[in-house]
Amino acid sequence: MKQTSFATAEYAGKKRQTRRERFLAEMNVVVPWARLEALIEPHYPKSGKVGRPPIGVPRMLRMYFLQQWYTLADEALEDALYDSQAMREFIGIDLGRENVPDATTLLKFRRLLEQHDLTSAILAEVNAHLTERGLLMRQGTVVDATIIAAPSSTKNEDGKRDPEMHQTKKGNQWHFGMKMHSGVDAESGLIHSVVCTAANEADVAHAHELLHGQESQVHGDSGYTGIQRRDEITTAQEEGRLRQDMDWRIAMKRGQLKAMPEGPAKAMHEWFERRKAQVRAIVEHPFHVIKNLFGYRKVSYRGISKNEARAKAHAALANLYIARRRLLAQGLSASAA
Repeated sequence: MKQTSFATAEYAGKKRQTRRERFLAEMNVVVPWARLEALIEPHYPKSGKVGRPPIGVPRMLRMYFLQQWYTLADEALEDALYDSQAMREFIGIDLGRENVPDATTLLKFRRLLEQHDLTSAILAEVNAHLTERGLLMRQGTVVDATIIAAPSSTKNEDGKRDPEMHQTKKGNQWHFGMKMHSGVDAESGLIHSVVCTAANEADVAHAHELLHGQESQVHGDSGYTGIQRRDEITTAQEEGRLRQDMDWRIAMKRGQLKAMPEGPAKAMHEWFERRKAQVRAIVEHPFHVIKNLFGYRKVSYRGISKNEARAKAHAALANLYIARRRLLAQGLSASAA
């Protein structure tokens, strides 16, 4: 029997639970750990006769998720684990018996996920889990995009900005970085698809990549005007990948609405545009979770592919965070997850 260290015993005896502890306790219950670990195990290095045995997938996956939730660099997460008993409890580390896995170990794990496109699999598996529990409806999709900033400074080894990132103008302000395109379930507000591009690419050009084919309605702002006439959409409909009777609820351009003469027709269009905007507003919830609560406002790596892998992991974790109350209300237990 393993003996509990004095620090762990003292921590267990304290009376007040912090917000971090409550958050980690909830996520520990709602994340489908067994299903996600099973995705990674076939690609994870096995223990050999020579060298240090690899740290298990369950611990590394928890470390990776902590890194996303708190927007920490590899070294910063290592330091945070030494500082925070709540984080060590979440991972299952007792400093009285072992050290915290180092930053290099986490770096190798993250590269493994990127190499085998496992964050896409994690997002798909989380959504399958939520669909089985009746939380992802798939009857309508809201398409939208948000800009994730990239460093514009050239004070780096190459003396250049990231060539895969670009700038775009939004309103009267220029932004340099990446665009995260998302397809969101219109009923639950959960993200079902993610595509990342340079910030200057048009939203409508990637809308077809955000549709799963089961939806009967598609909602989008005026940046998606003309989506139903694009070649990739009509081709998908002809091939049966999208419904022929799709209801395209795209916002009217503001200037077009403003130019209409005052009267009953304009009032009716204004009412209809407000109703469409109320449905589209649900897409802001996952963006709020990812950018404000998880702090993913700036890319961490150079190139689109690495940052897209991270964006998909954020989408999966945001879905679990948004659905956590309903999952907990269903009586989900850690063992069932």
